[in-house]
Amino acid sequence: MASLSAQADYAAFEERRKRTVYLDNLSPQVTEPVVRNALNQFGNVKSVQFIPNYIEPRNIPQCALVEMENTRQAEAVLSEIKQFHFMISGMPRPVRARHAEVGMFGDKPNMPGRTIRCRWLDENNPNFKIAQKTKALIWKNAAESAFLQKQILQEEEKLARQQDETLKANYKKFELIDSITLNDKTGPADKLAKHYNLKIAHD
Repeated sequence: MASLSAQADYAAFEERRKRTVYLDNLSPQVTEPVVRNALNQFGNVKSVQFIPNYIEPRNIPQCALVEMENTRQAEAVLSEIKQFHFMISGMPRPVRARHAEVGMFGDKPNMPGRTIRCRWLDENNPNFKIAQKTKALIWKNAAESAFLQKQILQEEEKLARQQDETLKANYKKFELIDSITLNDKTGPADKLAKHYNLKIAHD
C-alpha cells in the first residue's frame, strides 16, 4: 500500500503536469528569457525547463517544458499555437505545442504502488540482436540529426546577420527622412512644398 505522502507527491506532480506545455521545434538560439517573453502574453510563466539531449554530440535544446500558473493559461497557449503559426526567435519556422506527458519530466516521482526493475540483456536472449540493431539505428539517427542541426545553425546565423543589416539600413533611412522633414526647415522638403503650394508641419 502506497504511503499517503507518496500519493500526495504524485497528485501534486499531476497538477503541475496539467498546467505544463511541451514546446517543440524551437530554434537552437532560443533561451529561457526568450520563451518567457513569448508566452507571458498568455499568463504567468512559472518555469521553463529545456529537455536535455543525451543522444546528439552537442546538447542543443530544441524542446522545453513550460509551466504556466494554471491550466487555463496552458490551454490558451495550446489553442493559440494550434490555430496560428507561432514563431519564437531564429528562423521563421512555427513552434509546435502539446500537453506535457509524464515521461517528459526528469524529476517525476514514482507512481504510488509501482516498482520498476532493470536488468542486463544476455547475449543468448532472442531479443539481444534486436537491441543491437536498435542501438545502431539510434546512433545513425543521431549523426543525421547532428548534421541537420549544424545546417540549421548556419542558416539562422546567416539570417540573423541579414536582419541586423536590414535593421541598420532602415534606421539610416528613417534618420535621413527625419533630418529632411523635421530638422531642416529650409531643406529640399520645404522647397518642394513651396513649389507645389503644400504645408509641412515641423512639430
